Formats: sequence, C-alpha cells, structure tokens
Amino acid sequence: MAKQLPYATMHEIFRRFQAAEPEPKGELEHVNAFTLLVAVALSAQATDVGVNKATRALFAIADSPEKMLSLGEEGLIEHIKTIGLYRNKARNVIALSRRLIEDFGGEVPSSRAALASLPGVGRKTANVVLNMWFGFPAQAVDTHIFRVGNRTGIAPGRDVDAVERAIEDNVPVEYQRHAHHWLILHGRYICQARKPRCADCLIRDLCAYEEKTA
Repeated sequence: MAKQLPYATMHEIFRRFQAAEPEPKGELEHVNAFTLLVAVALSAQATDVGVNKATRALFAIADSPEKMLSLGEEGLIEHIKTIGLYRNKARNVIALSRRLIEDFGGEVPSSRAALASLPGVGRKTANVVLNMWFGFPAQAVDTHIFRVGNRTGIAPGRDVDAVERAIEDNVPVEYQRHAHHWLILHGRYICQARKPRCADCLIRDLCAYEEKTA
C-alpha cells in the first residue's frame, strides 16, 4: 500500500483526469432514478456490459416500482437470469420496489440512510445513486477504485471504507463530484489488475506505484 500522495500531486492528477474527460459518465444504462438503482443493485459481482444486455428489454416494460411489482419475481428472473446471483437479486428488486411504494411514495429517496435501508442496497449502491442521479459528491468504492487508490497513493486504505474516507479527505473539493468515475474508468481501462498499462497512463509520472510496466 503506497503512502498518501501530497496535495499538490493530487491536484495535478485530477486536473489531468478532468482535462482528458471533463464529464465522465457511468456505464450502466438507465432512464430514471429507479432504473439506475435497480441496475446498480444488479451489477454486484457482474459486469456493466452484462447488466446492460439484460436490462434493456426489462426497463422498456418496467421502469417504475409499480411496473416492477406487476412483472413479479418470476417475470423479472426471465430478464436477468444471465446475471450472477439472479434469484437473490430478483427477490431484492421486488422487495425494494415494494418498499419504495410503501415508504417513499414510489420515489427513490435522496439520503444515504434511506437508500441503504432498501433490500439489497448497501453503502456502495447508495453512493452510486447519490452521485449519478442526485449530483452529490459521494464516493462509491468498487474493486477498481480500491486497487487504484492503494496502488497509486491517491487513496490508500485497508478496506473500502478507509479508501472512501481517503478520497473525501484528500481529493480537492472541485474534483469530488466526478472523482469516483475517473478512478473507476482509470482502473477499468488503464490501471488494470494483472498488468497495468503504465505506458498509456496520463499520471504515470505522479503515481507512487514502484513496479510500473514498460
């Protein structure tokens, strides 16, 4: 685990990320807050590409909690059975749809505690929704961010909560809104797990990783 990079280095890293991609976007397809919440919940231990393939037809007929309940668990399973853990996920999506109707008037709530109270929704999922839909600078730490944060020194931490705090504490505030998207995309396409593409990295000279590839 690398040491936390100094402020000036952090500022330059995120300045470069912003210059290269001013408005980074999440790769999960959605049409409203509800479909985003469902897509993120389905993406646990699955790829965004796989989730998108499954949800295109699903969201065309079930883009609200009411329509999802009408579809039912078995109907939902028919759409998402290509996704890992699909039975448990279907159960959770139906349950969270019911909770949204009963407790939140059918609307997706905009507080982390309320979101995390929904079946199958943890802190990471809540943070994605808060960031992507409500524009709040929440940091959703996945395996890519955990790896990049520790490898580079951008946000070192022994667990996801520590990495989340490191991002919040050390990334300059003007870059907080998009920080987790820049880090996810960097980890997915450049700072990859088995063989990072250091030759193509725009922060190679600022990164604390000692075993850089050619």
